[in-house]
Amino acid sequence: MEAVGIVVLNGVMATFVGAQRMSLDGMDPDVMVTATWGLGIGSGLFLALCGVLLLVAGIRDRAPGRFARIALITLAVVHGVLGAVAVGLVGWSAFVFLMVVLGLLVASLIVYGNDRSPAGPAEGDDQAAPVSGPAPA
Repeated sequence: MEAVGIVVLNGVMATFVGAQRMSLDGMDPDVMVTATWGLGIGSGLFLALCGVLLLVAGIRDRAPGRFARIALITLAVVHGVLGAVAVGLVGWSAFVFLMVVLGLLVASLIVYGNDRSPAGPAEGDDQAAPVSGPAPA
């Protein structure tokens, strides 16, 4: 949903920039329209990719891999920065929305924890696992 919202928001901004035919410091308005559309589509694709990565991790019921973690951490940082900017420009409702999404992203990164057990034997070792309980007399 957020990916579609970002693309639509950038589309509206591109439409306004194109309709006003104003330049920013001598820049061509057509370049600004194209750049706004490009940023919107690129951001939407990145958000959709992160959504698919989270969906795959949820379906597999395993922690996200290295690439997925990097993408999700990048998205979390972007949401944190956008939240800080949004509170001043848009208001507290946008800030709350972005912080909820940030919290969900962080939760998705830490819920599974580390799949490797540091104290246990490595996979494939033929050693018997120690039995807990009192020591034999």
